[in-house]
Amino acid sequence: MRLNIYGMTPKKLGEYFGAGGDNPAKAAIVLDGIYRKRIGSFSELPLSQRVTEQLSRDFSFQLPEVVQVLDSSDTAKLLLRLSDGEYVEAVLMRQSFGSCVCVSTQVGCSMGCSFCQSGRLRRRRDLSPDEIVGQVLAIENTFGVKVTGISVMGIGEPFDNFTNVTEFLDIVTYPKGLALGEKHVTVSTCGLVPEIRKYAELPHPCNLAVSLHAPNDELRSGLMPINRRYPLSEVLSAAEYFSVKANRRITLEYIMLGGVNDLPCHAQQLSDLIGDRSFYVNIIPYNPTDADMFRKSSRDDIMRFYDVLKKNGIGVTMRREFGSELKAACGQLSADYTK
Repeated sequence: MRLNIYGMTPKKLGEYFGAGGDNPAKAAIVLDGIYRKRIGSFSELPLSQRVTEQLSRDFSFQLPEVVQVLDSSDTAKLLLRLSDGEYVEAVLMRQSFGSCVCVSTQVGCSMGCSFCQSGRLRRRRDLSPDEIVGQVLAIENTFGVKVTGISVMGIGEPFDNFTNVTEFLDIVTYPKGLALGEKHVTVSTCGLVPEIRKYAELPHPCNLAVSLHAPNDELRSGLMPINRRYPLSEVLSAAEYFSVKANRRITLEYIMLGGVNDLPCHAQQLSDLIGDRSFYVNIIPYNPTDADMFRKSSRDDIMRFYDVLKKNGIGVTMRREFGSELKAACGQLSADYTK
């Protein structure tokens, strides 16, 4: 059975050539051809016929199949069918500064966050590196864009699929691959503490965002079951370790749920929790899902929350709303093709 070339990291492809008695530097030629020249056949590479024929025997160029395209002025969503018949979704966000894509990392999700559509899906399996890379390429091929930023925030918990996700990051940040800088790729986690610390030890980690969504353990445990395993003190300690180790500012993502976590007292608790750490808060308006248990915070409540953070010296931004009409916004992805 052939491997998928889109799942080969620079290191793995170099080892492949070395094991066959070839110069590992040929990996760079192959990856440059695939991602920068967009070859469709190994015969197009400036390598000997022996090498290109061997590559053709060992690797395929298979990408996920585009099943459905939903498009609006600033957002588009692809439903993609994988080789085993499972489905995932990827989202294109058209920003003034470029084209950003949100990719999924699992079929389903086992985290069970109550405000997230994906969290209600049963996790069926992890995505392989080529299936995550394939989402980026499917977006580029479908819409004729060059992706300039990636958010690893779609269906699934990225750090629950740690090895495959970090290999994906190696591929998309490789200078002769998709060549995205580490600061143009953000990985979001709901707070898997050992993996956050492990991520901090990588030579060149990308940005990190932590889905916080509550300023105290009681409230967060009710919204996010993972908090019973890794409480806030442990999550923020691990995030601070990453921030210092990688010399990066951490994003704390905070979905505003009307009457649940959006009161001024919650903003004060959050300010006290952050203290002088190098974190900033990204406020996210709630996007409706199939469950009716939550409502969107009012504009006035959001601004009161924002003002408390600012008065306490906390850096805060408000996420621009993308794709809610396509069910492509934060927390709305499901890839439930049967629906």
